[in-house]
Amino acid sequence: MNAATLRRQAPWLALPLGAVQSFAFAPYALWPLGPLALALLWWLWEGASVRRAAATGFAFGAGLYLAGTYWLYTSIHTFGEAPVALALLLMLGLVAFMGTYTALLGALVARFAPAAGPWRLLAALPAGWILMEWLRGWLLSGFPWLAVGYSQLDAPLSGYAPLLGIYGVGLATAFSAGAVLAAGPLARRGRLLLLGAVALLWAGGAALSRVEWTHPSGAPITVALVQPSISQDLKWQASNRDHTLQLYHQMTEGALGARLVVWPESALPEAFEDAVPYLKSIYLDARARHTDLLLGLVRYDAASEQPLNGLVALGDDMQWYYKRRLVPFGEFFPVPKAVRAWMRLKNLAFVDFLAGNAQQPALDAAGQKIGATICYEDAYAVEQLAVLREATLLVNVSNDAWFGDSTAPHQHLQIARMRALEAGRWLMRSTNNGVSALIDPHGRVTARAPQFQAVVLRGEVVPYSGLTPYARLRNWPVLGAAALLIALAVRRRRPSVA
Repeated sequence: MNAATLRRQAPWLALPLGAVQSFAFAPYALWPLGPLALALLWWLWEGASVRRAAATGFAFGAGLYLAGTYWLYTSIHTFGEAPVALALLLMLGLVAFMGTYTALLGALVARFAPAAGPWRLLAALPAGWILMEWLRGWLLSGFPWLAVGYSQLDAPLSGYAPLLGIYGVGLATAFSAGAVLAAGPLARRGRLLLLGAVALLWAGGAALSRVEWTHPSGAPITVALVQPSISQDLKWQASNRDHTLQLYHQMTEGALGARLVVWPESALPEAFEDAVPYLKSIYLDARARHTDLLLGLVRYDAASEQPLNGLVALGDDMQWYYKRRLVPFGEFFPVPKAVRAWMRLKNLAFVDFLAGNAQQPALDAAGQKIGATICYEDAYAVEQLAVLREATLLVNVSNDAWFGDSTAPHQHLQIARMRALEAGRWLMRSTNNGVSALIDPHGRVTARAPQFQAVVLRGEVVPYSGLTPYARLRNWPVLGAAALLIALAVRRRRPSVA
């Protein structure tokens, strides 16, 4: 089968190709598949009409998210108790929406980019891909999961993360993919020069990974992360309430003496207001042992009578952080009133949480300033940078029990590792049933709790100060470079092949 025949079948080939790229991410972490899958997609786009390029792009994006986020069905149906049809509709709706971004990029490249050659492969496509990922990360609340830069976390290109962030790593990955294709038709000298440039790019990433962008600002402190491993289908059952409270009490008592104890997201099966006597007992024991607490709890807002997903710091006083990025169809339901009425008719449980303020200060605990995120909001990299001017440590609390024994908790840990690397800070990740971990400023896991086991993960973290270049400049250098590359490529455009 020749190249022309293969390209005519491009949409059908792109669907499994996108699925293959999902194996570049955790837990498989086969990082060469990240740029390789991009290179093959772009090869399929060569000479394609606008319509075929869009169809191929849609199939690739759908394949990536179908294989990479299949666990949404588990969350919506198995634990959310939505009917099978509704769960499939929501999951496949997201898959289709994600595929639309890649379809749009394919159509734009076919219409406006140079038909072939270095300008297309080294400028238009890498820059277009990163602008697409950036757009996908914020438009209509965004879903920045599976950005290609995450696939390179354990590869040399991750060294660019503290300098240029997740999209900078992604741009380097995409450029490498384009260079592999662009080098093929070149004469020997040109091929060697281009591949040499790629080698320098990767060597630069490896060298940057040894740079200390931030610096310790105090002595290590002992921490203990409580992972109770309570199944999501049991957590909110009234018959399991007393067992849950007793388990948290016992595990916390055993952890006291550490300078800081952290509970996962929405740890208790009741609101903060109802648990005050229970929490007061734990707090008094903790103060007697010189331990501060960070507890993931639900709290009700008196004015709106809506719940907030919060993290409370209990030390010398009480401070709250409230989740800013709520999960669509999980913590709020962006649907018309008619759909809400139908959901009530079908006895489908739903509740709209209240989002926290966009800008919230770091929490005071254990003598440190702690920048907090709850659940998947740590995927929104740029939104966590402002707090780094005061935060010496980072914490992410989550409840990935919603996704069962799937790839989701491992992908989420990968995201948390990237945030620690970008920020140059230690990050404590406390979850209900895994993967709880301590992550150093280079994105390396220094301690990790076994999944699906009730464990108190103990270790030490070091407060850090200073700002990485990414924390100072945010995404602007990468977005500016991408826009410039696209402008240059469009100026070089030649008539495309229909």
